[in-house]
Amino acid sequence: MKSSKSIFTCSKCDSQSPKWMGQCSTCGAWGTLSESLQTKQTHALATHASYPTATMHRGNTTKAEAPLTRTSTTISELDRVFGGGIVPGSLTLLGGEPGIGKSTLSGQIAALIPNTYYFSGEESIAQISMRVARLGIKANTIALSNETTVETICATIKKDTPPLVIIDSVQTMYSAEADGEAGGTTQIRATTTKLLEVAKSTNTAIIIIGHVTKEGNVAGPRTLEHMVDTVLYFEGDRYGQFRMLRSVKNRFGATDEVGMFEMTEQGLKEVTNPSAALLEERGAAMPGSVVTALMEGTRPILVEIQALVNKTVFGYPVRKASGFDLNRLHVLTAVLQKRTGIDLSQYDIHINVVGGVQAREPAADLAVCFAIASSFRDSAIGNDLVVFGEVGLGGEVRTVSHTEKRIKEAAALGMKRVITRMKQPYPTQKNISVISVETLQELTKKG
Repeated sequence: MKSSKSIFTCSKCDSQSPKWMGQCSTCGAWGTLSESLQTKQTHALATHASYPTATMHRGNTTKAEAPLTRTSTTISELDRVFGGGIVPGSLTLLGGEPGIGKSTLSGQIAALIPNTYYFSGEESIAQISMRVARLGIKANTIALSNETTVETICATIKKDTPPLVIIDSVQTMYSAEADGEAGGTTQIRATTTKLLEVAKSTNTAIIIIGHVTKEGNVAGPRTLEHMVDTVLYFEGDRYGQFRMLRSVKNRFGATDEVGMFEMTEQGLKEVTNPSAALLEERGAAMPGSVVTALMEGTRPILVEIQALVNKTVFGYPVRKASGFDLNRLHVLTAVLQKRTGIDLSQYDIHINVVGGVQAREPAADLAVCFAIASSFRDSAIGNDLVVFGEVGLGGEVRTVSHTEKRIKEAAALGMKRVITRMKQPYPTQKNISVISVETLQELTKKG
């Protein structure tokens, strides 16, 4: 037997409501709710006799698949993030804020892989050609189109089977078989599903570009992360020099890999030695400047952390952080004041991670504390020191992973001293001295 009831669905975000409202409670759009009948089929007796049984295989009798054949982009930093190159038949989501450099990178990839198809719904062919000419890219091997209907795009891919297809961007694509406007959740999911099917059936690698807003747009590409094979995100300050391409999902390689690029007039240029690039413009030793070692994927990167401690001119001290978690800064400031006796209650504290890098891991805790203490005492600590380690609420310093990799990277950059927490003494070497500390009190005494 069947039963029906009215349901109101938002055409922009696909959310549902049992009653009509002028404004959608999920995405905030006005006048987007439309009524439809939802029919529910009920059965008096459920039976599975008409369905076929599944074929099961034992793990020890299943043959291993052949090694993946990858297409190299000839950009080592990009191949690192992909896991060694682009896998044919894969669907990749390239996300990031508007203006961060997604289209620039896509244009460079398209020029490196012959016979790439580039479908753009945001820019005209003339605009793309102007950008390609400005970047000095040879575009004679790129096929451009302004087609936005996904059914037409899929038919073209099935007919010509190009090695790589780039969709710029998924928010502008439209499926004639789905409801809603382009950029809505329903349209984006329908478009991505069709592109995934054609990628697997034709063995064509597809890269779809999606914008990410600071508000976490409900119709944005974050709703597609579970549907695609690989998810890459561009990070960094759009007005800054460096960009970080981070892999957050990869079915064909390791996750959390990071590639660093420099934005130039000729497009994105790979940075093969991020540590040297980030410390290149570091001047003379000054108070509040400390170098720390962060792990980005499997690679250690040395970055400079700066702290500025000033007497507050208001009744309540200000805490600001760029590239570092503000809540974590509040915790470290409280621990530093409680465990070392440094009175920061009437001082403003500003933290900056140089180069637009995000210091997310706990290994940066010790460097932040050392930088604050150095600025508070107005005492420089030298340019040959690297500090890293996690700090607990009791003021204890804890060990972090990949300690040896971080120390070797520090030695390779010419650093002479490393302060961290070691479980066992580090082998004595002529070019670097490793100092182990257990508490913040020891660290501030050494500073």
